[in-house]
Amino acid sequence: MAKANPLQEQLLKAGLVKKSKLAEVTREQHKARHGKAPAPSSEIQREAERARAEKAERDRVLAAQHKAQVRIAELRAQARQIIEDRKLPRSGDIEYRFSSGGAIRSLLVNEDLRRQLASGALVIVSLDGRHELLPRVAADKVRERDARLIVLDHGRDGERQPAATDAEDDAYYAQFQVPDDLIW
Repeated sequence: MAKANPLQEQLLKAGLVKKSKLAEVTREQHKARHGKAPAPSSEIQREAERARAEKAERDRVLAAQHKAQVRIAELRAQARQIIEDRKLPRSGDIEYRFSSGGAIRSLLVNEDLRRQLASGALVIVSLDGRHELLPRVAADKVRERDARLIVLDHGRDGERQPAATDAEDDAYYAQFQVPDDLIW
């Protein structure tokens, strides 16, 4: 046992206290000096728990947003790669006109490419300010990843439902003949 204080030693010698009782009192005094701080009040605990829960929710939302941004960037990179790998070489002297970004653009194509564009077998995509021709299969893969890159797709345009005004317009314009060799 460690040194006892002089009063405790005197009481022990006089026989007024037992050694076991003295040891118990010493342990209690030691616990009081070196023990844990009193437990915080329940209000403080609730506030701390609420703050932890709010922080965890904010962290979860931020992580989900970051994950979504990474996924979008990944899909865009995949679409760019598909375009770079599958673009068709353009050749010819026929201007094929289409609208893109509110302006009328044109590509030089040959007769075969023009026919494929008109039938929907080829699609025009925009990549870094330039326009490329893609086969239908590759264009569908690009559409799955980033549909904004598709500029002209005659195959998809035919899938939309015609409105009632389209039928009226068709009936009106049926009275006018269109030349067979008209190229816009």
